[in-house]
Amino acid sequence: MTSNPGRLRGTLIGCGFFAENHLNAWRMIEEVELVAVCDRDRAKAEAAARRFGIPRVYEDAEAMLVEERPDFVDIATTLPSHRPLVELAARQRVAAICQKPFAAGLEDARAMVRACAAAGVPLMVHENFRWQQPLLAVRAALDEGWAGTPFFGRVMFRHGFDIITNQPYLALDERYIIMDVGLHLLDVARFLFGEANRLYCRTARIDQRLRGEDTATMLLDHANGMTSVIELSTATRTDPEPFPETLLRIEGTEGTIELLQGYRLVLTGPGRREERSVDAPLLPWAERPWHVVQDSVLAIQRHWVDCLREGREPATSGADNLRTLELTFGAYDSAESGQAVTMP
Repeated sequence: MTSNPGRLRGTLIGCGFFAENHLNAWRMIEEVELVAVCDRDRAKAEAAARRFGIPRVYEDAEAMLVEERPDFVDIATTLPSHRPLVELAARQRVAAICQKPFAAGLEDARAMVRACAAAGVPLMVHENFRWQQPLLAVRAALDEGWAGTPFFGRVMFRHGFDIITNQPYLALDERYIIMDVGLHLLDVARFLFGEANRLYCRTARIDQRLRGEDTATMLLDHANGMTSVIELSTATRTDPEPFPETLLRIEGTEGTIELLQGYRLVLTGPGRREERSVDAPLLPWAERPWHVVQDSVLAIQRHWVDCLREGREPATSGADNLRTLELTFGAYDSAESGQAVTMP
């Protein structure tokens, strides 16, 4: 039963590190009322409920969905729980957002997409990089024609920031940087350059404390004839530290688009040059250097609300994310075999 008519009743599962951003963003969206949170660690759920004025707390996700009958559930948990929780939401006919990485394998991802499609409920992956203000500005510059017809792109996320402190479980993963950040950049490449039909990848592990790779370089052939390179590293030592900025260069028949450190968008062509500041606003609950990421969380959650209200498919739906995951797992296959892989 809706306590505030006209507002969507939302619930959230998982009250860990990154969920704080989800909760802050939901509080800013007037069309949403969070009615309950859930975490297996009840103390975490209770603490989140107190901070954000959420009336009810659960330890059991199924009990929450059955008793609350929400309009949607935000699944902000770690990877192993994604498939059972998405399939639970499908059984309960509850629209679901699922944190990335969406799935540990394509079989799981396809099963989740099928379950929600069969239940007739929307499914969106919280793939927020393409919602970052600087990257939206790059998309806008492409649409304005600054590059003409693009033929080359480079997307870079190279830094030495210690992200393991806040997410120590990442150090234990056999697959690290491609699964944690690379899938974001592969999604950005799709968003900016179109679908890729062939990929070659090389990886390395520089920090021996990690179990997985911490550098990766990917070469993509796009269906439209464009070539792109994706560079990933958490072992790069530079000053000033660029984390968490994504840097980018696009070359085309009419000019070049560059996203440079400091959120500077530089647009050049024969006889013309323009520079724009494309930094995101500092939201009341945000802090630097995380503010661009935090703003993108608000942007994607607003997009979800608009899609639910208008009955349209989200840009980063589960079905759309299958293409990003095909590239992600294809990158690991390529790195292991030493050969390029062709996308299905």
